Amino acid sequence: MKKTLTGFLMMLTLIIAGCGGGGSEDAAEEVRIGYFPNFTHITTIIALENGYFQEEFGEDITIDTMTFPNGSAFMEAMSTDEFDIGTVGPSPTTNTYLRNPAHEIIAGAVNGGAVLATAENSGIENTEDLKGARVAIPTIGSTQDIMLRKVLEDAGLTAEDVEMVPQAPADTSTLFLQGDVEAAATQEPWGVFLENQANADILLDEEEFAWGTESTTTVVTARQGFTDSNPELTEAYIRAHMKAIEFFEQNQEDAVQIFVDHIAEISGQELDFEETLEASNRLNPTYEINEEVLQEMATISSEAEYTPSDDIEGLVNTEFLDAVLENE
Repeated sequence: MKKTLTGFLMMLTLIIAGCGGGGSEDAAEEVRIGYFPNFTHITTIIALENGYFQEEFGEDITIDTMTFPNGSAFMEAMSTDEFDIGTVGPSPTTNTYLRNPAHEIIAGAVNGGAVLATAENSGIENTEDLKGARVAIPTIGSTQDIMLRKVLEDAGLTAEDVEMVPQAPADTSTLFLQGDVEAAATQEPWGVFLENQANADILLDEEEFAWGTESTTTVVTARQGFTDSNPELTEAYIRAHMKAIEFFEQNQEDAVQIFVDHIAEISGQELDFEETLEASNRLNPTYEINEEVLQEMATISSEAEYTPSDDIEGLVNTEFLDAVLENE
């Protein structure tokens, strides 16, 4: 009886140990990558189309991809284990982390690439003139929502001084042409499209909008269960991401063509190459993470009551990025 009880206790201990460990998983045979069909996700698209992910992961790893219309959908899918790693705006990442800290930011992706545009004849000549305006944003709680709040705060205004109108960026030109909004906080290439297709003015360009060129518009985010169990694949993702950044910097026209072709293939939407190339000058692909800007974004989000606090300690993990840089 004593031996039986001892064996049972040992088995129970093994079972508990196997079920614990903070969501550890077996090593992956597949990497599931999520991203948006947006210009600020161009590094992910380049890494996919140029084969950088497959090259770094190795032939034995299968790659699956998912696209999302906005950050809320992206983070909901990541939180329910539908995919492992990808690019998303920092605000949805932060907002979800404060409710369910099961993921981490492991690298930057794009800074800049967002503008504040105003409609023709809107009469808006400075940020103070935004008072009373209807302003299009991609979605409530989006990174552009937070950037707009930053601009309003700097101008002595609040979000209550404007009417935010959630609208898919691709459809914002229609709102401008119909006179339904006076301004838009949007990402590229939609800013250039608004200029060329709706005679919009750029009130604040990528150097002036919110935190300027330090504005973090896209980050690499991963499930902690994935990174904990697959550190080598996580580092491989970052290496592929860095190759894509270098490609963009050295072959900007080719990078834009890859993006335009990719969007046409997955959505059937034909983007104008010259306009998209013009918009590419407003992007700053990067692997660096500006934690100060991320914290400010989190504070603004908390003040907007999108989140219960702005305590994002543990959200950023540079362990994998540092390891890659050390081996460069």
